[in-house]
Amino acid sequence: MVEILQHLFALDISWFVQEFGTAIYIVLFLVIFIETGLVAFPFLPGDSLLFTAGLFCKSGQLELLLLLPLLFIAAVLGDNVNYWVGRTVGLNVFTYSFRGKPLVKKAYLDKTSLFFEKHGTKAIIMARFVPFVRTFAPFAAGVAAMKYRTFVLFDLLGGALWIGSMLLAGYLLGEVTWIREHVDLMAIAIVLLSVSPLLFAFLKKRFGSAS
Repeated sequence: MVEILQHLFALDISWFVQEFGTAIYIVLFLVIFIETGLVAFPFLPGDSLLFTAGLFCKSGQLELLLLLPLLFIAAVLGDNVNYWVGRTVGLNVFTYSFRGKPLVKKAYLDKTSLFFEKHGTKAIIMARFVPFVRTFAPFAAGVAAMKYRTFVLFDLLGGALWIGSMLLAGYLLGEVTWIREHVDLMAIAIVLLSVSPLLFAFLKKRFGSAS
């Protein structure tokens, strides 16, 4: 399990292809589903994994036309599971612990709630592109008892935009030799770009309150 996680965070898709063959599609499905569907796993790679998968589609090791609908379903299904967990279990999830430590940090929910206050229902779409917030947005929507029809509408649109844009970005940029040879650097750049809104908000709050 540790070895799998090491290769996952290293975005070593070649290893997964060698080890699992066509089952790589199941692995990618599960990663996207777990990151969006379980509030205890907001740290799994999302944007960078999708971008890297797009690169491997360009090289012919993965099928783009299979990944697009498959990972879209994973993202939407994960969000819906997360929504109903929030709707049924609610804040009780923060009382769960593992080895004496909270299983889920409430601070992430607080940040997501502020995100909702600022952006309204369209936060469901925008959250797709922000790590951690992406995982907690559907949960927060469930806790707040957002009308399910509204949630699903925005979630379907957000899922399509997120999966489509990340995979296609990797696929189209896969023609660039430098990018193919520096996947690790591109992954870091995508992570930094993804968290930049949170970093900007943190710095604004920190220095704004100081002044």
